[in-house]
Amino acid sequence: MSQVALITGGGSGIGAAVARQLLDAGHRVAVTGRGEERLRAFAEELGRPEELLTLVGDTAVYDDVRSAVDSTLKAFGRLDTVVANAGSATHDTVAEGDPDGWRDMVLTNVLGPALLIRASIDALKETRGRIVLVGSVAGFVHGPGNLYGATKWAVTGLAENTRRQVTEWGVGVTLVAPGRTETPFWDSYGSLPPGHLLTAGQIADSVVWAMRQPDGVDVNTVVVRPVGQPV
Repeated sequence: MSQVALITGGGSGIGAAVARQLLDAGHRVAVTGRGEERLRAFAEELGRPEELLTLVGDTAVYDDVRSAVDSTLKAFGRLDTVVANAGSATHDTVAEGDPDGWRDMVLTNVLGPALLIRASIDALKETRGRIVLVGSVAGFVHGPGNLYGATKWAVTGLAENTRRQVTEWGVGVTLVAPGRTETPFWDSYGSLPPGHLLTAGQIADSVVWAMRQPDGVDVNTVVVRPVGQPV
């Protein structure tokens, strides 16, 4: 029976790129997102395959996350991998930024992955599956006043803290931390950053590579930078 993955924030960017690769490889895939129109467009782009399930929901709301896991299990009968990909950034600083945008960013980036782990762990125990958290290079390198970076430092810690608990149940944990990548992440920033950028597909390559490790192998941290990004 083909494997099943659930991807949050899967309608665009890295999440969509991972979904495409997994579908091409014969997986069954559920993707979540807050934008129904974006999810519909993604499904239509792929020809609405039977192996794709789209689910509208907020990754920071536990009822939505639990419902997504339940719907995936009902549709496909199992769950082998969850990919906590949903994230946002306010692109400002703690000393000069607008606090009105911070709550949503912190809840999406930090609480969201934790809720996905909580909602899916029982199913992942059964398949001895894998948790993939999409972090960031910003979760390893301090940036002046960077609250987004602080949320990704939290994801870095969450990955290792989770691994230490779930490894005894046969569940793997991988943190994939991208450097500068050309995705809708930059839309609210107004422009792409200077220099060479990775593509969403290149980050998806790392996510899928981690998922394809042999039984008993747990790749824990993958940091992926474009050549030319010094920090």
